[in-house]
Amino acid sequence: MNSSRYAVIVGSGSYLPTEIIPNSHFLAHKFFDTRGTQLDKSNKEIIDKFEEITGIHERRYVTNDLVASDIGFFAAEQALKSSHVDRESLDYIIVAQNFGNIAQCNHRSECIPSLASRVKQKLGIKNPKTVAYDIPFGCAGWLQAVIQANSFIKSGEAERVLVIGAETLSRTADPHDRDSMIYSDGAGAILLEGKMSDTPVGILSHITETYANGHAFTIYMGKSNDPGHATGEVFLKMHGHKLYEYALKLVPNVIKASIDKAGLTFEDINMLLIHQANQKMDEAIFERLAGLYGVSNPPKDIMPMTISWLGNSSVATVPTLYDLVSRGQLDNYRIKKRDVIVFAAVGAGININSLVYRVPND
Repeated sequence: MNSSRYAVIVGSGSYLPTEIIPNSHFLAHKFFDTRGTQLDKSNKEIIDKFEEITGIHERRYVTNDLVASDIGFFAAEQALKSSHVDRESLDYIIVAQNFGNIAQCNHRSECIPSLASRVKQKLGIKNPKTVAYDIPFGCAGWLQAVIQANSFIKSGEAERVLVIGAETLSRTADPHDRDSMIYSDGAGAILLEGKMSDTPVGILSHITETYANGHAFTIYMGKSNDPGHATGEVFLKMHGHKLYEYALKLVPNVIKASIDKAGLTFEDINMLLIHQANQKMDEAIFERLAGLYGVSNPPKDIMPMTISWLGNSSVATVPTLYDLVSRGQLDNYRIKKRDVIVFAAVGAGININSLVYRVPND
């Protein structure tokens, strides 16, 4: 039997910021709508409704002394230690990010040098053949970086690739926009390595689609909702209802396409690791995905959720979720040999991707 080359995960890591921000943190905020009119409901009513819809009770923020490249380094260091791989043997370091480094004292984004170059320096890697670069792709950026790494490995261009997602959304959030309560900070990483196998393992398939025609600015940068806020500063904004509608319509189809491409069915899936910005939205996506396969009563225990206590950390959400599950940190979830895991994400652009992964036997 002929062997083929596959990309497999040999290590993972994550960094959970130490500042725990409960929903009560926002009771003292002043919230305005997009027209600059202060919301007439009490903050408690606003927060209670927010929690009901999103499932978020708390989130994590980085401390004032840290930026995205710092926490990306923490996650990378953990991934390297868990893999027992010589860091000098890495062919690529890819960092998914969207805002670069944003310091607490100055909210301007710093993307030069790249976060990947900064992480490489922090890791102490001297090998000039370890190529380091960033990828901005919205919340789907980390998964797209994994897809790129897979191409490098399958083609023989690379043997080992470190893929990191790091973001500090707390520093891009408008404190006067209720949507800002979704955002959080964090970092996650995996290390991918080439493996020859007689049977399909590791990354089996992937699908990416971009819906920019009419949808590109569903998530965008804009001024504060507070008309009295200093001009010139921009914040992360979104048309939340539109994004919800697009995600429910489009994401299940992309996930199904990746499963079909791998030659598998819904019943073959052991775990779905999906980007988490809204619990009800993710649950609805899962139900619609099952419906595409004619499954009316899908299992409820294959989609682990962290949004209630970690919020939406953009590119860090899915790698953090994988790392927590792989280390047995989420109750009732364990990754076993030969499990089939589906990764999926949706973000600004609108970019949607999905990847099917089979855990190797060894």
